[in-house]
Amino acid sequence: MAKSINQVILMGRLTRDPETRSTSTGKTVVSFSLAVDRQTQDDQADFFDITAWEKLGELVAQYLSKGRRCLVQGRLRQDSWDDKETGKKRSKVEVVATDVTFLDGPNGDGGGSSTPSKPAESKKKSDDVVIEDIDDKPIDLSEIPF
Repeated sequence: MAKSINQVILMGRLTRDPETRSTSTGKTVVSFSLAVDRQTQDDQADFFDITAWEKLGELVAQYLSKGRRCLVQGRLRQDSWDDKETGKKRSKVEVVATDVTFLDGPNGDGGGSSTPSKPAESKKKSDDVVIEDIDDKPIDLSEIPF
């Protein structure tokens, strides 16, 4: 008999700030939504509701906010319930995150660093060494020290 697989990987941007709440047993649960662009030319996106539990959820709430990019790995979960107002059967599919990778830096720059990149660039330029004359002589392997 074949083994079942329930795994999903999504990369996109948060459509809203993560919402933190606690269960009656004290577990932390964080909910957020991810917009994943389609690879078509009409600029459409798919939207996914994501839930992260306990420590992972706390990290998401601490470091992610609306517009930030992340990669989510997890599984799909379907919930069903009876709507109290209409009495109709309702259902919802969401992603339960098992891992979240933060892709943007704290400033949304994609670099993973909170320091501006311009001072580092100017320092790098002053440390660069320019070699102006390169000869085409063959390398003598006996001169290599290792």
